[in-house]
Amino acid sequence: MRNSVLGVFAVSVGLASLAVGPSKGEGQSPGSISAQIVTSGEGEVRISPDRATISVGVQSRAATAAAAGADNARRQRAILDTLRSLGLTSEDLSTANYNVSPEMQYTPNGTTPPRVIGYTVTNTVQAELKKLEDIGKIIDAVLAKGANEISSLQFHSTKADSARRAALGIAVANARADGEALARAAGGSLGALIEVSTASYPIPRPSETFSRVAMAAKSPTPIEPGEQTVSANVTVRWAFQSR
Repeated sequence: MRNSVLGVFAVSVGLASLAVGPSKGEGQSPGSISAQIVTSGEGEVRISPDRATISVGVQSRAATAAAAGADNARRQRAILDTLRSLGLTSEDLSTANYNVSPEMQYTPNGTTPPRVIGYTVTNTVQAELKKLEDIGKIIDAVLAKGANEISSLQFHSTKADSARRAALGIAVANARADGEALARAAGGSLGALIEVSTASYPIPRPSETFSRVAMAAKSPTPIEPGEQTVSANVTVRWAFQSR
């Protein structure tokens, strides 16, 4: 699995003078204003996903709710058995939705009350996949067993936390580099660290939704997980030491 690290320089930097009291060692008298340098830094780390989740659903229609439910149960049991035969465990599978609803027929002019003409039953299972190379095979297998709704394919990585921390380190380094450049330009150097704050962005989870045309395709389903970018922003405040 390939991880690459990218650094992005600070998007905004500034030299601010605030009435926060003298910085230690600057020889200022009590009550004098001490200059501060405030910079922002951004860090990015690119990671490859190693996990995926996908929703597999069966929608059945029949004249009665019982008939629709029985058909739905038969097909969903076949799908679950197939998923287990492909290596998924009970811990990897969970019911995400089960719904029974009537199908109503309405007259164009509304002169007669609507009437029930059938029932629709939907049962959706969410599967956690640990082998991304098996996604296409799993999709094809459940379609063959009667699945007619496949959606919400999302990728994620078990290394997301370590990637976020690495992005934070890059962001702080970039903020410090900008702070040192500002301090030199202003005729001084960075003093003591006063404050560091951070904001991390959620990891994007690209998703795929499979249309009925795609579900009817005979060729193996191609899946490309791609890469994800983990970003972090920091704002850092230092005392400014003049020469």
